[in-house]
Amino acid sequence: MSKPPAQPLPLSAARALALRAQGLAAPNGAEPSPTLDALYETVARLVCVQIDTLHVVRRSHYLVLWSRLGAYDPADFDRLIYDPAQRRLFEYWYHAASIIPLSEYRYRLETVRHYQDGGGWWPQWADQPENRRVIEGVRARLLAEGALRTSDFEHDGPRRDSWWDWKPAKRALEYLYNTGEVMIANRVNFQRVYDLRERVLPGWVDATPPAAEETHRHALTRAARALGIATAGQIADYAYMKRGDAAPMLTALRKAGALVEVMAETVSGGAAEFLVHRDDLPLVEQAAEGAITPARTTFLSPFDSLFWGKGRDAQLWGFSHVLEAYKRAPQRSWGYFCLPILHRDRLVGRFDPKLDRKTGRLRLDALHLEPGVAPDDALIGDVAAAMRDFMAWHSATDLVIERSAPDGWGERLIALL
Repeated sequence: MSKPPAQPLPLSAARALALRAQGLAAPNGAEPSPTLDALYETVARLVCVQIDTLHVVRRSHYLVLWSRLGAYDPADFDRLIYDPAQRRLFEYWYHAASIIPLSEYRYRLETVRHYQDGGGWWPQWADQPENRRVIEGVRARLLAEGALRTSDFEHDGPRRDSWWDWKPAKRALEYLYNTGEVMIANRVNFQRVYDLRERVLPGWVDATPPAAEETHRHALTRAARALGIATAGQIADYAYMKRGDAAPMLTALRKAGALVEVMAETVSGGAAEFLVHRDDLPLVEQAAEGAITPARTTFLSPFDSLFWGKGRDAQLWGFSHVLEAYKRAPQRSWGYFCLPILHRDRLVGRFDPKLDRKTGRLRLDALHLEPGVAPDDALIGDVAAAMRDFMAWHSATDLVIERSAPDGWGERLIALL
């Protein structure tokens, strides 16, 4: 297929393209024992996986892979990031703090240059003589001692009273990390372990800085493929670029034929203009014919890349995804770390979990279905199967549901576990 379809794609086809591109269409159990290659390829498919510190269940970056592959050993994922013999991924800034394939390293060098040129949260900090001495001291210790954590540096000053109020050595480590001189060699109890770039970056990695135009073209093209079908603005969002800054390059990619305009139905009932990558046009045809059928039921991290394009949740699924962890409790409608429920090609609900690691009890403070979604036997059976896998992966032996809406479907779910 070399041309877009003449008629708007059905909503079901647009959803199928989006879910397939994100690795969320395959049936549960399609990858019964995920290999290191499967874990790596999942990250590469998504471009990157966002890291977050919240830990009510497994951390978000582990959860993103579980959503697509089912139960796996998180230590295998760690090996791909931190084991020198297996390293194919690294930590740096992309979609916020992220885990990124090392094949993308050269395209992150524009961000490195941004920090080197004084960008960042505290650009004047490194220019002050006393702070330059701290940076030089931290650099000297890394050179002499090898990988170090923030806790390896003594600090006699006041205790921090907010997340950004770091001790000087921590700021120096973060400055060296942002400017590319050090990398994250490991994590111990989720604490970053820093080391000099030359000790962490494998020799096979291409570290040739591309021109800015090439970096932007690459980011937008990769975003388009990771999204499957998306508006121009959503592609910019996924590439972590300002929409206005991305617009000229997106126009150029359209004119060059790399991105192709496709009309598709939306939840509102009308049709909207989307873009697909030209290499994905055969998939557009398959989706239009109903040959791509999403069959997965899973739970998604609130930081999942499916939601990185602004408005995508409402446009394709009639769903309003909200991250409420950073709201005060009285302001939350859904919960602290609410996980959307994907059932085949629909986002059907969400729940707010918390794992008691001592007792093995998984508690859902709230379990919601979306308005108009009926808790029929097929849906409950599929959600129960996903919940069994979710619990086993967390070594949870007991499930408690504090409240569910509509009433009663939580009890029906527990009965099937």
